[in-house]
Amino acid sequence: MIGGAGPLRVEAMRNLLPFVGALVVAYLALCAWAFATQRSQIYFPTPAANHHAAVLWVDSQGERIKVWSVSRPGPRALIYLGGNAEDVGANLAEFTSAFPSHSLYLVNYRGYGGSSGRPKEAALVADALAVFDRVHTAHAHVAAMGRSLGSGVAVQLASARPVERLVLVTPYDSLVNLASEYFRWLPVGMLLRDRYDSAHHAREVVVPVLLVIAAEDEIIPMRRSRALADMLRPEQASVVVIDGVGHNTLDRSPEYLQAVGSFLGAHR
Repeated sequence: MIGGAGPLRVEAMRNLLPFVGALVVAYLALCAWAFATQRSQIYFPTPAANHHAAVLWVDSQGERIKVWSVSRPGPRALIYLGGNAEDVGANLAEFTSAFPSHSLYLVNYRGYGGSSGRPKEAALVADALAVFDRVHTAHAHVAAMGRSLGSGVAVQLASARPVERLVLVTPYDSLVNLASEYFRWLPVGMLLRDRYDSAHHAREVVVPVLLVIAAEDEIIPMRRSRALADMLRPEQASVVVIDGVGHNTLDRSPEYLQAVGSFLGAHR
């Protein structure tokens, strides 16, 4: 009996090899699928919409970026970069009321809301830089506000241009870390092309930063937002946690835009 155990084990291993091989092939196929489809899982372009606001067209790398604009007298302006499935124009009425001393520029990403092209990280950042350069010619003091996906664009904008104040709404430290929360069984660090490494770029941001966190955020765990805040100097970052709201219900709390308006109101 003892002498026959070795051959039995070898035979069992041989029988398992096809099963293990099939699992490996299936896992590699899943990784290939995730790599090939990743941008369709990150970006959800919104169709063109009609809003009661002027349109500023900005040329960027051969594409035309549609920017909703509300002009106000004075040197202050706010550039808004929204979430991955957001019609940014839907914010016009509330922002117009909440930020009366700022001209507003709400950016439709490439492929979103009438802008041409297709979204990807390098393109969205390039477009944000182009919008800033255009806005800055008319406004001496420009703040930037990024929500969710847009927080990753806004951080890179503030690291490369003289943004005077930065607002990050439901932000994350990096898309790699965020994706790892959902796909622990995938090597997301190897697969992701668009990484939005805000924690890295935050080191180059030197202006005051407001981070607005939804306490019940079911999309971006609070630890990912806190991890980004930890990359900023304590005297540089202000953190507001709003209770009772989630990722997509933050707008229901008046505290949200009140906090942003107060922060922008301190703008010199």
